[in-house]
Amino acid sequence: MNTPKAALIMGSDSDFPKVKGCVEKLKAFGIEVDVNVISAHRTPDAAAEFSKNAEANGIDVIICAAGMAAHLGGVMAAHTILPVIGIPIKSTFEGMDALLATVQMPPGIPVATVGIDNGTNAAILAAQIMSLKYDYLKDKLRAEKQRMAEGVMKKNEKIKAEAAEI
Repeated sequence: MNTPKAALIMGSDSDFPKVKGCVEKLKAFGIEVDVNVISAHRTPDAAAEFSKNAEANGIDVIICAAGMAAHLGGVMAAHTILPVIGIPIKSTFEGMDALLATVQMPPGIPVATVGIDNGTNAAILAAQIMSLKYDYLKDKLRAEKQRMAEGVMKKNEKIKAEAAEI
């Protein structure tokens, strides 16, 4: 079977430090990542063209990171039937403007939206969506949840030990 492939589109190269974790997490799941800078406002034709051709180019999920007037996810969703996940990027108004611009889509043009600057959750959500087609991702997702649970249990033990010393 083919390798799962996600597109990560940023509205600006300044968003990259905030979405590096998304790229790392996708790659850790064995998902190929096509990373691009495409602006919904400065390069709208390129955004539409990318989205229209994404399925034919083997993309399974499109992840869009944008701040301020964060219309990138909506523009991409308007031109494809693929799932689109939006990552609102904190720039002005503590990222609330980007969050609202990403989540408040008109009927028929959904953009699944994760928390502000939360590329990790975008990667996990993308992997969960792709696990419907690529079964091996289910095991990787279960292992990820187990690692998280073990991490919390270790932190619990440490806090209990520190509290006992007080």
